[in-house]
Amino acid sequence: MLDLNSLLGKYREYLAGAKGRSTNTVRVYLDDLRPFLTYLEQGKASLDGLDRQSLRQYLAWLATSANSIGGGYRRVSVARKLVALRSFYRFLVHEGVVKSHPIPKGRAFSMKVDKRLPIFLGKREIDQLLAVPDLSTGLGIRDRAMLELLYSSGVRLSELVALDVKDVNLQTREIKVLGKGSKERIVLIGRPAAQAIDHYINLARPPLEHKPIPALFLNRYGGRLSRRSVEKVVSHSSRKAAVRPGVHTHTLRHTFATHLLEGGADLRVVQELLGHSNPATTQIYTHVTQNEARKVYMATHPRARASKAAESP
Repeated sequence: MLDLNSLLGKYREYLAGAKGRSTNTVRVYLDDLRPFLTYLEQGKASLDGLDRQSLRQYLAWLATSANSIGGGYRRVSVARKLVALRSFYRFLVHEGVVKSHPIPKGRAFSMKVDKRLPIFLGKREIDQLLAVPDLSTGLGIRDRAMLELLYSSGVRLSELVALDVKDVNLQTREIKVLGKGSKERIVLIGRPAAQAIDHYINLARPPLEHKPIPALFLNRYGGRLSRRSVEKVVSHSSRKAAVRPGVHTHTLRHTFATHLLEGGADLRVVQELLGHSNPATTQIYTHVTQNEARKVYMATHPRARASKAAESP
């Protein structure tokens, strides 16, 4: 009898140690495995007996009835869970738990997902968002510093909450972050962000620091600010600023990259600043700027607007 809990514990260590995955990536992989574990518990498949037919049945179950909230998962979620399952079975083969990988490579078991262009904010929307925090309060000063940093540097949420005071160099306006795969990189920040962070460190952070702690951003109780708390700040600020719906921390990362490219930045520089190992990941932002340029052209150029009228009978 296979001890599933023990295997999951070893898999967590394998991802973090041998594969060097970040804490957030490990969490996502394990979360995406949960439906499969439920499927096993329901007796619909066995860990060491998974084959092509039972795998197809599992994917069909994911798409139709796995999610109690709304029936099945969306196609993009199913694709992500298939990636997690591939990784898990690579680990099982590595550990000798199963003899061969049951998920073959190739199109037969790949999910084609339509790529959505990332949402980003316009410059006026960014100004509205940054103006929301109340600078007469310590927490407002902290929130402004966080928003300025997210937009000015394009750091990920996980990178932001992991920052320590020692990682920030306000003289050179450089910040050392620990990205995916435990890779360190240096990100740059603009003068407004540097001023906001300096204001926070010298004025608002000391009253929050009840005992010595290295974390840059603190909560009201003196502990390191959590991911959830940062997400709440961004969500609250976007609603109060009355910018487009659905704004989250990654929206500011998208906005950072898009505004750089719109300003003429080289794609390779943007890739380095974002910490992307694959240039294809950064390439999507060129599609964003091209798509925006097309919308502006179609809405403003007189011949583009006249073409619709000319086509009418």
